[in-house]
Order: sequence, then structure tokens, then C-alpha cells
Amino acid sequence: MLQRAEPRVESKLKRAPEEVKLYFSERIEPAYSSARVVNDRGQQVDRRDSRIDRANPALLRLTLPPLPAGTYRVVWRVLSIDADITEGEFTFRIE
Repeated sequence: MLQRAEPRVESKLKRAPEEVKLYFSERIEPAYSSARVVNDRGQQVDRRDSRIDRANPALLRLTLPPLPAGTYRVVWRVLSIDADITEGEFTFRIE
């Protein structure tokens, strides 16, 4: 289960984040876990590099290029080590 996210769910930011971090309640399986960021037209805008953090196996992260103002949606799907699939989405806004 998703515990927290950076940027925060439904947050309004003054400047674009360089990275999205998704913290889960348990370790997740790298081969079956991913996330992406899409703009308001549904186009993927992240660097397509979602990965599990080496130091924290419950953290999924991905990097972003410089993004213009707008609303963005983070979409994720992960497989935990106990074989539970969790998926969800949330938005953040750059003003």
C-alpha cells in the first residue's frame, strides 16, 4: 500500500520536482513494479526510468525533465514481495 509520495498527493508546487518518490508499506518486486507521470493530454512526460531504490526496497522512484506549469498524474502499479498487486494514481499541479 502507498504510504506517502513526493510530491505529495494533490499538492500545488511553485516549481517542478526533479523526481517522484513513492513510498510503500513493504518491499516491492522490481521486475513487476513501475510508475509513470503523464500530462493532461495523457502523454508520458517522465524519463521512463522508474526503479526501486537500492537502499530502500519499499521506495519506487523516477526522474522528471523540466516540466511546464500544469496538472500531472502519477500512475503506479507494484507487486509486493508477498505477491499482492497494488495500483493507483494521484495528481500534482505546478503553478
